[in-house]
Amino acid sequence: MSIHTEPIHSTILAAIEEASKRYGINTTELIERVQKLDDSSADVHQEALFYALNRISIDQPNWTFVAAKLYLEELYKKVAVIRGYHPSDKYGDFYHLIQTLTEKGIYSPDLLSHYSPEEINELMHVIEPTRDNLFNFIGLFLLADRYLARDHDKNIYELPQERLMIIAMTIMQQEKKENRISLVKEAYWALSHLYMTVATPTLANAGKSFGQLSSCFIDTVDDSLDGIYLNNWDIARLSKDGGGIGVYYGKVRALGSDIKKFKENSSGVVPWIRLLNDTAVSVDQLGQRQGAIAIYLDLFHKDIMNGFLDLKTNNGDERRKAHDIFTGVSIPDLFMEKLQEVDGHGKSIGEWHTFCPHQVKQIMGWKDANGNPLGLEDFYDESDKRYFTEKYEEAVKHPFLPRKTYRAMDVMKRIMVAQLETGTPFMFYRDEVNRQNPNKHLLEEGRTAIYCSNLCTEIAQNMSATQIVNEYVDEEGNIIIVRKPGDFVVCNLSSIHLPNAVKAGVLERLIRIQVRMLDNVIDLNTISVGQAQMTNKKFRAIGLGTFGWHHLLAVKGIHWESEEAVSYADELYEQIAYYTIQASMELAKEKGAYSKFNGSEWQTGDYFHRKKYESTSWNQLKEEVQTYGVRNGWMMAVAPNSSTAKIGGSTDGIDPLYAVEYAEEKKNFKFIVTAPELTHVTYPYYKKARHELNQLWSIKQNAARQRHIDQSISFNLYVSHDVKAVELLNLHIEAWKHKLKSTYYVRSTSQAEIKECTACHS
Repeated sequence: MSIHTEPIHSTILAAIEEASKRYGINTTELIERVQKLDDSSADVHQEALFYALNRISIDQPNWTFVAAKLYLEELYKKVAVIRGYHPSDKYGDFYHLIQTLTEKGIYSPDLLSHYSPEEINELMHVIEPTRDNLFNFIGLFLLADRYLARDHDKNIYELPQERLMIIAMTIMQQEKKENRISLVKEAYWALSHLYMTVATPTLANAGKSFGQLSSCFIDTVDDSLDGIYLNNWDIARLSKDGGGIGVYYGKVRALGSDIKKFKENSSGVVPWIRLLNDTAVSVDQLGQRQGAIAIYLDLFHKDIMNGFLDLKTNNGDERRKAHDIFTGVSIPDLFMEKLQEVDGHGKSIGEWHTFCPHQVKQIMGWKDANGNPLGLEDFYDESDKRYFTEKYEEAVKHPFLPRKTYRAMDVMKRIMVAQLETGTPFMFYRDEVNRQNPNKHLLEEGRTAIYCSNLCTEIAQNMSATQIVNEYVDEEGNIIIVRKPGDFVVCNLSSIHLPNAVKAGVLERLIRIQVRMLDNVIDLNTISVGQAQMTNKKFRAIGLGTFGWHHLLAVKGIHWESEEAVSYADELYEQIAYYTIQASMELAKEKGAYSKFNGSEWQTGDYFHRKKYESTSWNQLKEEVQTYGVRNGWMMAVAPNSSTAKIGGSTDGIDPLYAVEYAEEKKNFKFIVTAPELTHVTYPYYKKARHELNQLWSIKQNAARQRHIDQSISFNLYVSHDVKAVELLNLHIEAWKHKLKSTYYVRSTSQAEIKECTACHS
């Protein structure tokens, strides 16, 4: 089909003039430049775009929207030529797009089987091309470069609003027919106004014939050869599909422990972690990026000081390194208390003992109600009874239990040295996490249900190891391996664009549809690891999060380093929590509560008492939850949101701004990115960037926010390259004292920019 396009000048000039009027930018010089160029030149568009990109600055930030408009016009033109319609139409026939990409094997056949041509035509008329103007340049570029559907020859077929509509249709496809189209429209409303974003796997894979939609997974490794290798297999399958993965290694025996009663035969956790490192590198995600895995170990595990804390550092034996994984440490309250024990001269004297988990189980003889052996990792300190501390002290006093003993401060120094060099290990405060767990009812009192977090430290859900219980040959000669599934954590993420949603006053409406979308992902997903699929259905965990916190403070006129910011975090996240729990309760009314609701703190009301939710509205919601249940066992988690925050045109997660102005390099060009909605009014609230801000204010804000989040928060600490050890130590102690559940990277000004897993970016 021959496509007759308008002269290049006219389409480009129209785009420039529209952006100029919308944002009040003087584009006279650009218009004159374009008019002087040869109309037949293929470089007209590129010259205009590069001009616009080069004009972006702290003084003229809105040139990003001129650049976005120019990029958009070129995108419209390319897609129109590929799909065979006139570029001036901007968007082509939606049904034809779905039909074409289904025939090519890009889209799943489910879209055409669930929606009639009439319904698809109705939804085509809901698509609003003018909402493409909400994207700034970097947001539009990332969306087009990474997420718009392409054919096998890498030709882009989708346009931005079509991707958002496909996501809405995919997520709502199993809703009842009488409500389905209205729910698709509501989901499209939320996405197209940039009131929210979905997580990267959903953004990339919704509607496609490949890939899954969930972001985060966490597995617990059993202390056996079968457990170690089957974990590696499971991780490889999830990594292939794009998941970010956390792995708990605290049950695996330490270096020098016995195997089958043969003394000092165990090689410890480091060699097994190196195997996972190779899996992360080898099993990449369709060639886009290597797998992303975080390994967690308890601070009372004997291997913590025997290689684990040095896995990513550049000093030491390279045969005991794993540079491509991330590390995290699971920290009991008792360790933080030992750090603060000093003698009369102020010298740290707290002792810390480390043990092999296998030897603890052999020698201490602790057992659960079913006679299964328990280790130190299986207990945590409650607020009124210190179960872990009692067991730890009992282990310390046992004369025949081997241990290695250090000054607690020496362990902490090793942690901080690694953090300043590599950004890791992440910190996971295990007692606080388990105290705040609404689903602790599934184990005996004082028993650990949550051992570690995920790759981005915002997920906290019940965990247990999968075990092989039988292997036999069936009548047909097939070898059957029977696995007893553990709780293999899955979380499904999406995030509120705080500035857009708060300014529009749509939080209640938005969260209602957002929770439904997240819940539907659970039923749509096809996770390759069976026990993960089972856990997902069992708890129906979701992670509603946020991004754009610094952006919101700036437009609200609130300084980061202020009590006002702390109070606002408390107020806003309580409101978000209320609407989220209410939405899950309404879904439970309609579709039923999650299977383990009975006995949970949602059902007993303890969750609400612990949070001190005592207003009339909260009491009414508590009663409704106790009556109807909630659909989701966990509901809230704040992810890092770097890439999708850029698509939304805002600031990352709950992080302070990287810089008011910085350079971004993409393929064959470089351009300036400025703070969102940067004006002379907002500038004073942006001018102190990440490493210049007092991190104690960040901790206070996050503590206020954490009170309302039932899981956790990806929370970075920013320090200068010459930070004193005592200063970093104090930040960690303050984070623990303020009852944070986890901290993510320690980002030093001397580190290269840390590459994060985008799976958790929602």
